[in-house]
Amino acid sequence: MATSGSTDFNLDASDIIEEAFERCGLEFRTGYDARTARRSLNLMFADWANKGVNLWKVEQVVQNLAQLSSTSAVATYPVGTITATVVASGSFSLGETITGSTSGTTAEIITKPTATTMTLTIPSGAFTASETITGSSSAAITTISADPSLIDAQKTIDVLSVVIRRDDTDTEIGRMGRAEYLHVPTKTTQGRATRYFVNRQITPTITIWPVPENSTDQLVYYRFIRLEDIDASTNDANVPFRFLPCMVSGLAYYLSLKRKPQLTPMLKQIYDEEFMNASLEDREKVAFTIVPTATSLRVF
Repeated sequence: MATSGSTDFNLDASDIIEEAFERCGLEFRTGYDARTARRSLNLMFADWANKGVNLWKVEQVVQNLAQLSSTSAVATYPVGTITATVVASGSFSLGETITGSTSGTTAEIITKPTATTMTLTIPSGAFTASETITGSSSAAITTISADPSLIDAQKTIDVLSVVIRRDDTDTEIGRMGRAEYLHVPTKTTQGRATRYFVNRQITPTITIWPVPENSTDQLVYYRFIRLEDIDASTNDANVPFRFLPCMVSGLAYYLSLKRKPQLTPMLKQIYDEEFMNASLEDREKVAFTIVPTATSLRVF
């Protein structure tokens, strides 16, 4: 008998939910069954973010750095992109602060990708659609079309590694903690960045030190981002096929907490085993070398 020749097996959310209900000895029947299962799936995805890095959700970001003058530069950037659409961006300067005339919201300009867009630092509030914004140093004026979205930055879980790119040469920079950054005596010192601090807020930011000495260097980093939500039963899960078994087992375990508590210990054991199998496979298979740095040894 011939094999199928296909390698595209997948499950959408309704299939995953139905399989999980069956493992609990239940039937998937009502709209509420679907809603409560989707909620459990999304909670499980949040738990996966706490268990470690999912390699298929790691992406590279290239961020242009911005200097306004020899005494002013942008030090803190969103981990991701915040883009504002405006009537015209050409007369504004990189690194300057823009202020909304109605809302009073402020942000700094990082780049001007097109004549009608600019990427910003995290705004201090919410811009009002159609309000006038003014540049602090250029005195340029334009109108903002809508409050820029924070979604891209907010889907970031953590930053994994960072380099500074200058003249097509990448130089690794080291991570420092909140207290280490606080103890930096002069935070406005300009130069080629050697350290960075990640502030893991709801909208995460990355701060570099020294602050940029030009607007041509680039900050290049890998970030770990959230799995896409299951918003409808027709959605496919944002996971590779290798994680389908543990996803079904995990959902069955979560559902058992609400519907079949007598099965919870058994289903949890199955889920833990299948998640361990999947996570052990989801790793980089390269030689691993540990080299202590002066920072880790606290040698200065």
